[in-house]
Amino acid sequence: MLETLKGKLWRWRFWLLIIGILIVIIWVGFNPWNVAGLTSQPHPAQSYAEAVQRIEALRAQEAPDMNPVCHLQFLTHNQKAERVIVFVHGYTNCPQQFQALGQRFYELGYNVLLAPMPHHGLADRMTEALSEFRAEELIIYADAITDIAQGLGEQVVMVGLSGGGVTTAWVAQNRNDLDLAVIISPVFGYAQIPTPLTAGVMNLYQALPNSFQWWDPALQENNVPVYAYPRYSTRALAEFLRVGFSVQAAARQGPPAAHSLLVVTNANDMAINNTLVMQVVKDWRAHGASLTTYEFEAGLKLGHDLIDPNQPDAQIDVVYPQLIKLITQ
Repeated sequence: MLETLKGKLWRWRFWLLIIGILIVIIWVGFNPWNVAGLTSQPHPAQSYAEAVQRIEALRAQEAPDMNPVCHLQFLTHNQKAERVIVFVHGYTNCPQQFQALGQRFYELGYNVLLAPMPHHGLADRMTEALSEFRAEELIIYADAITDIAQGLGEQVVMVGLSGGGVTTAWVAQNRNDLDLAVIISPVFGYAQIPTPLTAGVMNLYQALPNSFQWWDPALQENNVPVYAYPRYSTRALAEFLRVGFSVQAAARQGPPAAHSLLVVTNANDMAINNTLVMQVVKDWRAHGASLTTYEFEAGLKLGHDLIDPNQPDAQIDVVYPQLIKLITQ
């Protein structure tokens, strides 16, 4: 009898252990790690002269082995303008991605700022620098360019694509000195990863050693544009998702700080998870945000990078006029 009781107790303990392990696995799989603490530290420029000084300081900090077209670009009317527009490029690309669109806004009277993200824009396209990329660096970068913009224009507009889109979303959530945030195809999740597993994949990529993957396994290092990296870092990918999860958590709790938001999606986008994008939009609207959405229809067959004119499938004659109309109206 005693032996039978001991056997039952052992079996109960065994199953309780199994259940406990399963609970831990589920918690790890569905709860993002390490997303707290990505807080804004604003220090806005007080004048045009101060903003220009900070731009020169950023230029001085750039790596000596940058691709010439990937340096910080500043298109200025030599004084504080009515409007300034800051463009935030995508993951593995560089400011050249937005140069042509930036030129059009300059011709409309905007001061224009395009600054490379940390570890981006190096001349060596096979660099492993992205393995060092961290969300905290991206937040410092986002605050810095937002601070500079305050001295360059009375009204501040920020436009970001993909990784730059989620960066712009973070600024929109946290900074009340942003007049318009234009968030294009932000990376809150990836189309290849089922929505419920996004947190688990991010956690896994943070825990595992970094690896590099080709954007296009067929083209490998021959992928274009020639100034963008042909590979991505799994660790850096996870760091962008950290920023995205930070925005998602804040959006559930309260409205974005930016005055107005424009969220642009692409129905033909095979890279990002548009479902997660629209969930953030839903949360923002529930808190009364001033928010407009626009979607490029699937029939246009636009690629994920619908901005860079050097993409093989670029259709800037379709995309640019629509974006300019949406931003300036």
